Amino acid sequence: MKPTEIPSRAIRMPYRVPYADTDMMGYVYYGNYLTLFERSRNELMRATGYTYAEMEKEGGAMLPVVEAHVDYRSPARYDDLLEVAAWVEEARGVRVRIRCVVLRDGEELAEGYTVHVCVDAATRRPIRVPPYLLAFASPDGAGPRPNSP
Repeated sequence: MKPTEIPSRAIRMPYRVPYADTDMMGYVYYGNYLTLFERSRNELMRATGYTYAEMEKEGGAMLPVVEAHVDYRSPARYDDLLEVAAWVEEARGVRVRIRCVVLRDGEELAEGYTVHVCVDAATRRPIRVPPYLLAFASPDGAGPRPNSP
């Protein structure tokens, strides 16, 4: 299978696998890959100029997950040093798709995405994707990265 092309706008996050993340076979438990995706989304949000907490409190927006998908290629093990890349692959209307790739020494172990619907933090009704996330969805990642909502 062809490796995923990681764009320059992607954030890259190191992660050392703790024993608690592994199953009886010594592999990272499959569900923990979605936790890695979530950790990388937090770092991606920081790169936009906002933390999730700031986006929810000051920006008035939340991003609940409505879809998640992971393709597993090769297992990670206890004490592996992983790199997780994440980027906004698409953002339009009320939806955001965030792509993630998990690597070990350049080898792609897993890749996938989560789809989020942007909602108003007070009403929980769908709203358009905020401009700071739209900027991260552009091919070059260009766009304003304000420091506050």
